[in-house]
Amino acid sequence: MFATAMRAALVAALVFVSQAARASDKGPVTNLPLPRFVSLKASEGNVRRGPSLTHRIDWIYKRQDVPLEITAEYGHWRRVRDLDGAGGWVHYSLLSGARTVIVQAELLEMHVRPDPRTPVRARLQSGVIARLGDCTADWCELKISGYRGWARKDALWGVRPDELRD
Repeated sequence: MFATAMRAALVAALVFVSQAARASDKGPVTNLPLPRFVSLKASEGNVRRGPSLTHRIDWIYKRQDVPLEITAEYGHWRRVRDLDGAGGWVHYSLLSGARTVIVQAELLEMHVRPDPRTPVRARLQSGVIARLGDCTADWCELKISGYRGWARKDALWGVRPDELRD
């Protein structure tokens, strides 16, 4: 009986700590999860050293829809990182909640269904950016240039390995 009560207390404490940890994984401005993926809305986006217009521009993204990971928030600014791990601060107005991914495999087959035995709808080269649809444990639905199909999740950047979408 004592062991059961101790086990119940331990489980309750772990649940409390887990909930507190999850709450701290939210952005202080938007209350959305951190980190999270977004995409570049504009065709160009300045990446600054700090969260204000007075901070130096380190580089400029020149590819619309490139997937980015938000790692921090400060006012109207979001600290992002890209596929290469490069990071900086971008004004929130340049970002979109529309999800995109970038192909990391040399040549990625996009299948009719999330099954490698189904017909191949298209083959995507490394660096191609596609819109992200539903995701299962191992596959994600992609949309690009009028094509729609399923690709292996482990060949994409812009979606978490454990992320499920429907």
